[in-house]
Amino acid sequence: CHLNFSLLTPAIYIFGVTLFTFSAGDQGLFTSLYTSLAQQLPREPMEWRRTYGRAPKMIHLEANFVQFKEELLPKEGNKALLTFPFLHIYWTDCCDTEVYKSTVKEDMMRWQNSLRTHGSADWVIIVVETNDTKKKNKTNILPRSSIVDKIRSDFCNKQNDRCVVLSDPLKDSSRSQESWNSLLLKLRTLLLMSFTKNLGRFEDDMRTLREKRTQPGWSFCEYFMVQEELAFVFEMLQQFEDALVQYDELDALFTQYVLNFGAGDTANWLGSFCAPVRSWSGLLLRRPIDMEKRDGIQRGEASLLDLRSYLFSRQCTLLIFLQRPWEVTQRALELLHNCVQELRLLEVSVLDGALDCWVFLSCLEVLHRIEGCCDQAQLAANCSHTVGLWAYATDKLKCLGELCGLVSEKGPTSEDLNRTVDLLAGLGDERPETVNSLQSPYKKLKEALSSVEAFERHYLELSHAAMEMYCAISRLRSARLVGKSLAEFYMRKGDPERAESFLQEALKSYVSEGWSLPVTHTRRQIAECQKLLGRTEDYLQTSALLAGDVNLTTEERKHFCQEILSFAGKTGDKSHKVSLSMSVFTQLTRLQFHPATASVHSGAILQVELTLRCLMPVSVRVQQLAASIHFDVDHGGTHGRSKGAQRQTNPGTVEFIQSSSSAGPPSSSNAGPSLELDEIQDRSPSDNSLNSTGVVCKNTHLVMRRHDSSSPPDTPNCVSPPTVAMKEGAQMLKVQDVMLEPGNNSITFTAPSGQPGTYTLRQLCATVGEVQFVLPHIYPSVQYEVYSQEPQLTVEPLTEPLLAGLPQMVKFTLLTGHYAVKKGDALQLSNTDTMPILPSSSCSRQSCTETSILSIQSSEKVTSISLPPTPPYHTLEFQLEVLCIIPSGSERPANERLTNGEVRHRPRSYSHPDTPMTAIDQRMSIDCPWSIYSTLLALTFYIPFKTKHSLLSAGNRKYIQVCVQNVSDMNFTLAEVKLTEKQHASLELQSLNTKTQQLLCSKHSVFCLWEVRWKDDLPSCLQCVFSANFSPLNQDVSAFKPFHYQFQFERVTTLYSVRAEILPPTGEQHCRSGFLCGLEVCITRLTEPAEGELAEDSKTDTDGLKTTKLMYEVADSSSNWAVCGKSSGMVSMPMTANATHKVQIEVMPLFAGHLPFPKIKVLKYLPHTAAVAIQPDPDSCVENDSLSLLDKTLDDQADTASIRSRGSVHSVGSGDQQQKGVAMPRLEPFSPGQVFNHTQARQVLVLPSTDDHIMEVNAT
Repeated sequence: CHLNFSLLTPAIYIFGVTLFTFSAGDQGLFTSLYTSLAQQLPREPMEWRRTYGRAPKMIHLEANFVQFKEELLPKEGNKALLTFPFLHIYWTDCCDTEVYKSTVKEDMMRWQNSLRTHGSADWVIIVVETNDTKKKNKTNILPRSSIVDKIRSDFCNKQNDRCVVLSDPLKDSSRSQESWNSLLLKLRTLLLMSFTKNLGRFEDDMRTLREKRTQPGWSFCEYFMVQEELAFVFEMLQQFEDALVQYDELDALFTQYVLNFGAGDTANWLGSFCAPVRSWSGLLLRRPIDMEKRDGIQRGEASLLDLRSYLFSRQCTLLIFLQRPWEVTQRALELLHNCVQELRLLEVSVLDGALDCWVFLSCLEVLHRIEGCCDQAQLAANCSHTVGLWAYATDKLKCLGELCGLVSEKGPTSEDLNRTVDLLAGLGDERPETVNSLQSPYKKLKEALSSVEAFERHYLELSHAAMEMYCAISRLRSARLVGKSLAEFYMRKGDPERAESFLQEALKSYVSEGWSLPVTHTRRQIAECQKLLGRTEDYLQTSALLAGDVNLTTEERKHFCQEILSFAGKTGDKSHKVSLSMSVFTQLTRLQFHPATASVHSGAILQVELTLRCLMPVSVRVQQLAASIHFDVDHGGTHGRSKGAQRQTNPGTVEFIQSSSSAGPPSSSNAGPSLELDEIQDRSPSDNSLNSTGVVCKNTHLVMRRHDSSSPPDTPNCVSPPTVAMKEGAQMLKVQDVMLEPGNNSITFTAPSGQPGTYTLRQLCATVGEVQFVLPHIYPSVQYEVYSQEPQLTVEPLTEPLLAGLPQMVKFTLLTGHYAVKKGDALQLSNTDTMPILPSSSCSRQSCTETSILSIQSSEKVTSISLPPTPPYHTLEFQLEVLCIIPSGSERPANERLTNGEVRHRPRSYSHPDTPMTAIDQRMSIDCPWSIYSTLLALTFYIPFKTKHSLLSAGNRKYIQVCVQNVSDMNFTLAEVKLTEKQHASLELQSLNTKTQQLLCSKHSVFCLWEVRWKDDLPSCLQCVFSANFSPLNQDVSAFKPFHYQFQFERVTTLYSVRAEILPPTGEQHCRSGFLCGLEVCITRLTEPAEGELAEDSKTDTDGLKTTKLMYEVADSSSNWAVCGKSSGMVSMPMTANATHKVQIEVMPLFAGHLPFPKIKVLKYLPHTAAVAIQPDPDSCVENDSLSLLDKTLDDQADTASIRSRGSVHSVGSGDQQQKGVAMPRLEPFSPGQVFNHTQARQVLVLPSTDDHIMEVNAT
C-alpha cells in the first residue's frame, strides 16, 4: 500500500488517503476482483487515532493496487512516504493439496523472504473460495479449512489474522456479502495500522534530521524536502491545518537562521541564498505547486526570493483551502517587508529598483488571487485586509517612477531609460497563466514604466484607490499619509495647488496627534506651495510658524523671519494691512494687575503688566502694541451698598497656558478627554494562577474619535488660520515703539479708570509695519473693575465669642467710599435697654497720619458719635464698649419703637449648633449722614450660663434646687446668691448655702439649695426669682455684674404618700429567694382637696363622699423581684385627709442579698367624661419641662410617661379612636412632689433558699 501523490478535491471525502497495494499470487484471480475491491474499500470511514495525544479523525482509505515486483520494494535508507508500500497482499484460490505443496507454498515462501529481506512486515494472505474450483477438482479436493489451516500453520503461526478467506466473491449472496465485509474491514484496519506506524516513524526521522542542523554538512534544502513531503501527506489527507503548520515551521526555521546570520552566526548552506538576485518576477499564486522553484530548492540553486516565493505560494494554497483568504493578505504584507530586510541582512546584491518591482508585482498578484476566490461584496466588506497591499504597491510604484525619471517635470533621461530596460529584463517573460489577462501585474508594471503619462495614470489610480479604502475604514491618518505622498508627486510635477490641499490634510493629523518633526517638514512644503502660488497672507502665516519652530536650525528660522520683516518693511497701500495670528509671533504667558486686586475706585491708577514670549529668533521692533477693552457699566458696584459688598474679586495675576507650536502633543484644552485606564488580568480557570496582565483604556471611543475641527483657529497648531482683524473699541490700552527680544518681554500699560464699571480685555494686536499680529480672543477672560462704592459701616467683635452680661469691646469699621466725611458728621445709634453702650470709647484712623478721640454724647434714646473729617475711599475704625443684658426669664415688656418709628424686636435666645452656649442676636439701628435710611447692624452674644431648677420633697418638707452650669471657656466667681418668691410674702425660703462666694470653673456646675417654709398652707404655685452677681475670676468687686433667672412651680403640694412593707413567708423571720413574700402597699391622702382638684377629677359616691380613682403599678426594672398575680389595679380613694388604702401583692425575690424594694407607681385615672388637659403655652412651660427631666433622678422615671411634660396625657384606649374624637378613659401622671414614696431607697434582706456552702467555679 502506497501514498499516491495526487490531490483530492475537498468535496469528495471527509479525509482521504490513496494507497498503493503490492499484490502477489494469482494475478488473474486478482484482476477479476479488482473492480469490486477498489470501489468498496473507500466507502466506509475509519477512525484514525494519532500519536502524541492528537485528536482522532475519520478518514476514507482509497487503495491503488500494483503488481508485486521485488525491484519496486524500497531500498535501505529510502524513507520517502510518497513511494512507500504500506501493505503486501498475496492472492490464491488453491484448494488442492498437491498443488499447494508443489507450487503455491514455494511461491509464498519466496514472497515472504523478499518482504523479510526488505524489512516489510505488513502483509496479508487472502484465500478465495469458489464453487467452480470445487467442481473441477473433485477427486483431490480437500476441505477448504484444511488449506487455510496449512497456510496459517506454515506462514501465520503467531498472526492468524493475516490469513483471510473470501467466499464466492463474484456471487450475490448473503454469505458472499458477509465475506466481503469481513475482508474490507480487515484491509482497512491493516492499511491504517501500517500507515500510522510508518507515518510516525517518518516524523521521528524528520525530527532527528532537524536536530542535526548544527552539524557540519547539514542542508536546509534537504530538510525542506523532507518536511514538505510530510506536508504533502497531510494535504492529501485534507489535513490542511497540519500541512500549513509544516510550512510555518520551515518559514520560522529559515527566518531564525537569517536573523542569526545578521547577528554574526553564519551557516554554510546560507551561501547559496546570498547569490545576487537575477530575477524579480514576483510571487506566483495561480499554481498549486510551482515545480520550477521546487526543483531549484531541491537542487540547492534557489535564491532567497525563490525560496520565499515558493514557500508563500504553498501557504497561500492551504489558506485558500481553509477558507481564510484574509490571512493571506496579512501574511503577504509581512512577507514583503521581511524579504526586504532579509536581503539586507544577507547582503545580497540587488539591482536598484529590482526589489520595488518584486514587491509591486507580488502585491498585485496577491490581490488578484484574493479577487479570484471572493466576490465584490466580500472584497468591499473586508477592504481593511487588502488596503495595506494597495498602499504598499502605490509606494513602490512611486519609488520606481522616481528611479526611472517618470516623476520629474523634464521626463526621463537616457540613464533613466537604460535603468528601466534593466528592470524590465529582470522580469523575464510573462507567465502562461496571465498571458490572456489584460490586467495582469506584469502588463501593468511594463505599461507604467513605458511612459510618463501611463505612469501618472497608474500611480493616481492606485493612490486614490488606497485613500478611498482607508477613508472607508476610518483610517484617516493612513489616508492622509498616502495623500502626503501624492502631494510630493504633484510638487515634483510642478502642480503646487493640488499638492497644498493634500499637505493641509496631512498637517491636520500631525498637529492633532502631536508629531513634531512631521509637522515641521509638512509646513515647509506648504510654505513652498504658498510661495509658488503667490498667497502672501498664508505664506506669511506659515513663515511665522516656521520662524518660531525649534525643530529648524537657527539659520532656517532667521530666513523665514526675514521673509516676514521684508514684507512688513514694504511701503504700499496703508489701508490694507496683512493680519496674522499673534500666537505664531508671540505668546501671552502672563498678565498682572497693579494693584493685585484688579479693582480700583474711579479715578485711581491701575497698571496692567503683560509678559509676552517672543517666538522669533531675532529682535523685532513693534511700532504699536494695543489691547482693546470692552466696557460694561451694568456690572459695576455703583448702585448702593449691596453692590459694593457683593462685588466679585478678579484675580490679580492670570497665567496663560500655551502649547508648543510644533513640538509635543496639543494643549490640554484641545487634547480631548484624558485616558481612563484599568487593569485586566487573565487567570487560569483551573488554579486561578495569573497568566498575563495588561492595561486597557475604558474610554477609547472618546480618545480615538476625530479631532479635526477641535482646535480653535487662533491656536499655534492651526493649519490655515482665518483672516483676523483688530476690532476698534472706544477704549484701548496702547504702548508705542516696543522692542521684543527673543524670549520673555514685560510691557506695562496704564488702564483707564474714569467711569465705574467692568472692563474686559478682548483682543491684543502688535503692529510691525504692514503686518498686524492679532490675538482675537484673550482666554481665560481678564477683567478689572472700577467702582464707585457706597459708604459701608460694619461691626465685628474684638474677641470671640462675645459674652452676654460682661462689658465687651466691638470694632466699627467705616469705609467712606465715594463720600467725604465732613466736620460735624455724626452717627446716631438708637439705645436699647438690652444692650447699652458704655462710656469708654476710642478711635484710630488708618488712612490719616494723626489719631483723634471720638466725641460721644448719649441721651435717653440716642447715642451720637461725631466723626473726624475723612477723604473718600479711606477707612475709619473706632471701638465701643457694649454690654448685653442676660434675659431673666418670662417677663415680656411692652413693644418699644426706634428713633425712625420702627417697632423694636426683642432679642430671643436660641441654641447655636457650633457651641453649647445659648446665643442672642442684638441689632443696632444707626442713622448715617450719607443716607436717609437707617443701617441695621447685628452682633451675636452668647450666654455663659445654663440654669436649671428642680423641686425636691422629703415627706411634707419641700426644697428648691438651682443648678448654674458654666458652659463658656472662662472661669467666674459667683457671689450673693439669692432666691425670692414674688407672690406670697408669708413664704420663707431658707438658704442652705454656706459660702458667700463660689468659684465656677469652665464646664463645671454649682448647685444651690433652699428649704421652703410656710405658716398656714403651701401655695399650689410658686413664682421664684434666682439672682446672683458674677465676674471673671481674679477681678475686683466693681467688676461684678448681676444675673437673674425666673421660674415657677405648679402643684407643689404633696397629696399622697406611699408606704410599703415586705412580709416574709409564714414562719420565717427573713425573706428567702424563690419563696413568695407579701408586699403591702399603703396609699394615704395627706391633704384636703383644693377647688381645682375637686372640679377636675373628683366623683361623688352613694354616701356623698368625694372620691377619685388612682391606678397603682408594681414593677421591677432591675429583675430582682417577680410579681406574682396582679401587678396593677385601680383604687377608689376618698378625697379627705388621712384617707388610706392598702393593697396586698405577692412577690418573689429572685436573688439573695439586700434587695431594693420593687418600684411602685401611682397615676391618676381620669374617666372619659374628664376634659383633656390643655397644652400650656410653650414659653411658660420651658421651666416645667426641664423640671420634669431633672426630677427623673429623684423619683423613678423609667416609664415613658414620667419624662413627658406636664399636660401630656396617656390614653388607655387606642390611638385611632382618640384621633377620631371618641372620649376614652386615660391615665395622667402626678406632678413632681405630689406623691411621696417612702420606699424610694429602702432595702430588705433576702436570704438564700438553701444554706449550702458550695461554690461552683468554671475554669477554662
